[in-house]
Amino acid sequence: MKRRDFLKTAGIGALFAGTGIVGTASAQMQAPWAWTAEHGIVNNNLKKDPNPLENEFEKHARCTYCGMVRKQWSHTRHLIQYDDDSTEGTCSIHCLSISLALNMDRGPKNIWVGDAGSDAEVKPLVKVDAAHYVLDASKPGTMSGASKWAYADAEKAKAAATGEAKVVGFDGALAAAYADMARNTVMIRKRRAEKRAKMMKKNAN
Repeated sequence: MKRRDFLKTAGIGALFAGTGIVGTASAQMQAPWAWTAEHGIVNNNLKKDPNPLENEFEKHARCTYCGMVRKQWSHTRHLIQYDDDSTEGTCSIHCLSISLALNMDRGPKNIWVGDAGSDAEVKPLVKVDAAHYVLDASKPGTMSGASKWAYADAEKAKAAATGEAKVVGFDGALAAAYADMARNTVMIRKRRAEKRAKMMKKNAN
């Protein structure tokens, strides 16, 4: 039995331990992860891909959550492969954090990020575990008021962390993305509303 499945089973068993109704309750109760899968809270449209790095931009041309062209934002893009091989491509850690929040019953198997320190026009992907994120509130980021760029080279990350910017690991960058979510959402909605208003005005003329 997988550790993940064991924990789920153990959790339900502990819930009803000592009540004398473990068998009956367990049979009648629908597990929460089963309910979410059936009713669509979990994104069941994700394609399963055992080789997500192969032809990445063909399979994930645009960010799932904002529609941005990922190749144009290769320095901040992320690619995630869950434990069932479901994959998803995002433009940023902001949109990656949305994916992780919506797919709580899937465990991340691999997560990659674009290496902002690379000299290549299209930045190569590196595992987030080996990346050094520079959090810089003085610079705007992708889908964020504060940049969160990742570097494969620790020295390049340190050099980029000027002023009050700091270097953190992936967990620290993800925590910052969630902390910034409310402010960023307000900012994004405002910008998109302004763009829609301009388009409507242009089309009306």
